Formats: sequence, structure tokens, C-alpha cells
Amino acid sequence: MMITRLDHVSVVVDDLTNAAAFFAALGMTVEGEMHVEGPWVDRVNAIDGVQIDIVMMRTPDGQGRLELTKFHNPELIEVEPAIAPPNAPGLRSVMFTVDSVDDAVARLRAIGAELIGEVVQYDNMYRLCYMRGPAGIIVALAEELA
Repeated sequence: MMITRLDHVSVVVDDLTNAAAFFAALGMTVEGEMHVEGPWVDRVNAIDGVQIDIVMMRTPDGQGRLELTKFHNPELIEVEPAIAPPNAPGLRSVMFTVDSVDDAVARLRAIGAELIGEVVQYDNMYRLCYMRGPAGIIVALAEELA
């Protein structure tokens, strides 16, 4: 059996409204919102009493999706360190291609996001940077130069 596509990436956040606003500032749109609970979600998570709200975001090309998940029950568990450095094991980053890195950085900074390091140019192909996004995740931005 082979993978047919990447469906979506899921991020657990503590503030669903602010997380959705962050990704909307990048140009994503809300595809749908829902509350989820019940035996099936308990079983798939191996946790009893799961109650979550989800906002599904879609990229402008319609191909990429990002699920933002807020747990109401059980409460979030703190992970140490809460803001992991780029070399920590696990999901490193989610990268988005943008029209302008400078414009994207300005929009995200305006809503409280932090630039990690600097905006750099890789050969004559990309301008790149990392931003600290909702729940401390790293959001990579790439502007194609060619």
C-alpha cells in the first residue's frame, strides 16, 4: 500500500482564535470548524473524555490543509522546554511558500509573532526565514526568486 497524499498537519494550540488569525494573516482560509467528542475520538486518542474544538485551515491553492486543535478535556500537558529550539527532536517546522517574505514577516509581527534568526537568501533560489507560530511551532516562510 502506498500513500496517496498528505491530507493535513495538525497542531494543538491553547488559543484557537489567535492561532486561526495567525494562519489567516498568511493567507489561509477557514475551511470548517467543529466540536468533537465521543467514544470514537476517545479510542483513537487512547484518552477518555476527549472534548476538542477544531478549525481546519486551507491554503490558497486548495491543496494544503492545517488542523488547529484546542483541547478542552483533558487539559493541555506542558512539554519541557515549552518553546523548543530548532534542533529539538520531533516536528521541526511547517513551511509555506509566500509571495513576499518581507510582507509575511511584517503581517505576522503585527500580530505578535517572533522572527527566529534572520531573513536569508539561499543562492538565487529562495529568501527564507523561520517564525515562531502558535503553540511555539516553527513556521518556515520561503519566497521563490526564480
